[in-house]
Amino acid sequence: MSRACSVSARRVYGKARVCGLWPARRTMRARRGLAERLHRPAEALGFMGEGYRKVWARLRYKGISVSKERVRRLMREHGLQAPHRDGTARGPKVHDGTIIPGAPNRMWGTDATQVMTRQEGMATVFVALDHFVGDVVGIHAARPGTRFEALEPVHQGIREHFGELEAGVARGLVLRHDQGSQYMSHAFQRELKFLDIESSPSFVKAPEGNGVAERFIRTLKEQLLWVRTFDTVEELRQALLDFKERFHRHWLLQRHGYATPAQVRAAHAPVAEAA
Repeated sequence: MSRACSVSARRVYGKARVCGLWPARRTMRARRGLAERLHRPAEALGFMGEGYRKVWARLRYKGISVSKERVRRLMREHGLQAPHRDGTARGPKVHDGTIIPGAPNRMWGTDATQVMTRQEGMATVFVALDHFVGDVVGIHAARPGTRFEALEPVHQGIREHFGELEAGVARGLVLRHDQGSQYMSHAFQRELKFLDIESSPSFVKAPEGNGVAERFIRTLKEQLLWVRTFDTVEELRQALLDFKERFHRHWLLQRHGYATPAQVRAAHAPVAEAA
């Protein structure tokens, strides 16, 4: 409309004149309508507190064309932005490398957290993730959280992506973990050697070295562990397995162009098999 030419004046109308005459009520209705739809795609999938980039990506999947900055501005105006911490000042990094390999099944990360159940007390949740894809290769809950239970997510991933638990079956795989007692135990390290997995402990007081598993633990807490209560460890374990499937099918990974973990894994399946 701003490029249209006036028949009487023989000049284009211009953006300023068009915007001045455009009904303000219609514009406000459009802004309110978009604001109301900002979190609906994620809420329908059971996810909460997503940032403006993922909300923008989900709107695009719905066929709604809108800029990232507009989504960010509207979310800020309506109090829909994801909560975040300002952080604390940090000293020099202990390393300048990367923990993201070039293909699936080259580096996995594992970590644990604790959850209180109503009837059985404290349970430990163990996870293992692929550093390249970002998907969950194994997840488990147990009470107590021993070194043997810590191996369960790793065993799940080996069965799914390498085959049976045989000597040397996972040659070439690196496992990143912290220096917790379960992971540094003789039994855990001996099993890694049996499977031919290289043990890669992260630096002390440097959780970013195990950042893939650490970040998933945070997501797991925000989307499941902090918003639900569980009566038994078995109920918790089933909820973790359900979340794993939902995470793979619907969670969006920004570093993979807002693809889901399942899409990334499928796209790199030939590379994974060759590795």
